[in-house]
Amino acid sequence: MANEATLFIRQLLRNPLQVSAVAPSSRWLAKAMAQGLGPDTGRVVEFGPGTGVLTRGILAAGVKPENLTLFEMSTDFTAHLRANLPGVTVINAPAQTAPSTVPTGVNRVISGLPLLSMPPALRESIVRAAFDILEPGGLYVQFSYGSKPALSAEQLKRLGLTVGPGQRVWLNLPPAHVFHFRRA
Repeated sequence: MANEATLFIRQLLRNPLQVSAVAPSSRWLAKAMAQGLGPDTGRVVEFGPGTGVLTRGILAAGVKPENLTLFEMSTDFTAHLRANLPGVTVINAPAQTAPSTVPTGVNRVISGLPLLSMPPALRESIVRAAFDILEPGGLYVQFSYGSKPALSAEQLKRLGLTVGPGQRVWLNLPPAHVFHFRRA
């Protein structure tokens, strides 16, 4: 884990806006984000896995590695994930490119992206990309360090989505809120 901490700090110093966190996600946040996943979940996509903390939570919940696809922009994080997560597909590309790479019918998209630090139009394009690949009834799970979801009421309406709160995770630095987005 010291290797992951070093990698995280190096990436944070190189590109603080892209990492946009003071510490990697905690295992408690990973468990909250993976709640409801299991061996029969089907295909899962993760946006912004970083060092793979949430990814390990997804795998620990029972999702098969061959059913998991990750989208990571950092080449260093991508290399780390490929070396440490056999069987998982790791794509070195932005999340909003998912519809051009991943066939529709994904059960769940888990996002560790720092949406609140992004411009509203980019936030909307990322969430739209998630729903472009999700099956009907699929779920988009996003955590935030803020107490409100990353999309405004106007954006949610424009995308035809509803959002409900998941769990508040106090054992994370900083504490995080989990939000569940669904088609209205």
